[in-house]
Amino acid sequence: MKRLDGKVALISGTARGQGRAATLRFAAEGALVVGGDLLHEEAVETQRLIAREGGTALTPGPLDVTDEEAVRAWVEEAVDAFGGIDIVYANAGAVRFGAIDGRPYEDFAITMRAELDSVRLTVRAAWSHLLRSRGCVLTVGSTTGPTGSLTNDRTAHSASKGAVIALTRQLASEGAPHGVRVNCVSPGMIDTEGSRGNLLADDHPMNDTSGHIPLGRLGHPDDVVDAAVFLASDEAAYITGAHLVVDGGWSAVPPGAPNRKAIRT
Repeated sequence: MKRLDGKVALISGTARGQGRAATLRFAAEGALVVGGDLLHEEAVETQRLIAREGGTALTPGPLDVTDEEAVRAWVEEAVDAFGGIDIVYANAGAVRFGAIDGRPYEDFAITMRAELDSVRLTVRAAWSHLLRSRGCVLTVGSTTGPTGSLTNDRTAHSASKGAVIALTRQLASEGAPHGVRVNCVSPGMIDTEGSRGNLLADDHPMNDTSGHIPLGRLGHPDDVVDAAVFLASDEAAYITGAHLVVDGGWSAVPPGAPNRKAIRT
C-alpha cells in the first residue's frame, strides 16, 4: 500500500519548482491531487505528467491564492470531484525582496498577501472538510522566518514566513481537538528556476551559498517534498505543530569559513 493511498490532496502552486515536485510525488504515493496555479498552462502540464505515470490529478483553472472567492471555488471543485479533502498543502507564494527603507509599502503588502494571507485563505476554505476527514495541513515556511540576513534584504519575506510558522502552531492548537494535524516545512536554499534567477544568480551576494551548507550542496525540490510526504502520512500521526527545517544544516551552524567539500548541484 502506498503512503497516501486514496487521500485527497489540495496543493497550490503546482506549475513548477517545489509545487510541481510535490504534486508528482503525492500522486505517486497514491493521493488524488487537486492542483492550482496562476500559471495555469504549466499547472496543466504537471497534471499531464501525473497522468502519464498512471496517477490521478485535477487542475480546475487558474488559481489566485490571494483571492478569497477563487480559493473557495477551488476547494469546492475538489470536494465535488472527490468527495472531500484529506490534505492541504499550502505551497504557493510570491515575494518581493527589499530592505525596510528600500521598497514601497505595496511591495511589502503584496508579499504578505501572497505568502501569509494565501495560507489563511486556503486553510479557512478547506477547514470544515478537514474536520470531517480528520485531515492534515502542510504549510511552507522558510529558514528566513526565524532569522535575519546580512546578505539578502528581505523584510517582507522574513515577516511573512515568520508569521506562517506562528500561524502553523496556532492552527495546530485549534485543530488538535478535532484530530486535524498542522505542520510546517521550512526549506533553506533550494535549487529551482526561481532561485537560479534571483538568489543564486552570479551577481547576487548569496550565489555561493552551497559553500556554507554543512551537507555540502544546495537542496532540491524533492528534499522538501520527502519531508512533506512524511508529515502528510500516517507515519506522522502523533506530530502536529512541528516546524521541520530542510536546509542541509545551514541554520544549525554559525557563520564561518566555507565548507571546503561543498559542491554546487
